[in-house]
Amino acid sequence: MIGLYSPGTSLIHRAPTLLKLFLLSLCVVLIGISPNPWVVGGAAAGVVLLFLLAQVPVRAAAAQIAPILLILLVAVPIQGLLSGWMVAALMAGRLLVAVALAALFTMTTTVTAVLEAFQALLRPFRRFIDADRVGLLVALTIRCIPLVSDIVREVLEARTARGTRGSLLSIAVPVVVRSLYAADALGEALIARGLDD
Repeated sequence: MIGLYSPGTSLIHRAPTLLKLFLLSLCVVLIGISPNPWVVGGAAAGVVLLFLLAQVPVRAAAAQIAPILLILLVAVPIQGLLSGWMVAALMAGRLLVAVALAALFTMTTTVTAVLEAFQALLRPFRRFIDADRVGLLVALTIRCIPLVSDIVREVLEARTARGTRGSLLSIAVPVVVRSLYAADALGEALIARGLDD
């Protein structure tokens, strides 16, 4: 989700995160179980209207939905030959609507809001789970994805600068070592802030 948020003041941006997550889940389930192509078509039209209402950039929205089109280029003909073209069209429509709704949620909801919603969902179970610690764990996990990505990019750039070509092991070892150093520094920072267990 990092870097995908598109700032805005639309009704969708301002809607509570838990409500958006609930509606996203409900819509995906309803579309998934409906055998009626008109329901899927109506849902697709509704998603287009939601994107217009949210006023997210068209190119950014298209970039989120485009990867599923590559999968559908392979999946639809296979599904059409095996189960019929109506089933294939329904499957494609369901996937497109689900991915578009998920993209809309991602583009209109900050990572912080998602983490707060996640913690709110866990609070009723506070006798068994420390919601704040789990929220911190999820936040650190999300933060570490671009961190490890940067480490891999730097290792590849260093390898290119040296003009060396090597095995996967020659990339994996420096990435693992640098990741462990970063994790150690992160652990020390958490200890310094009182999270010492």
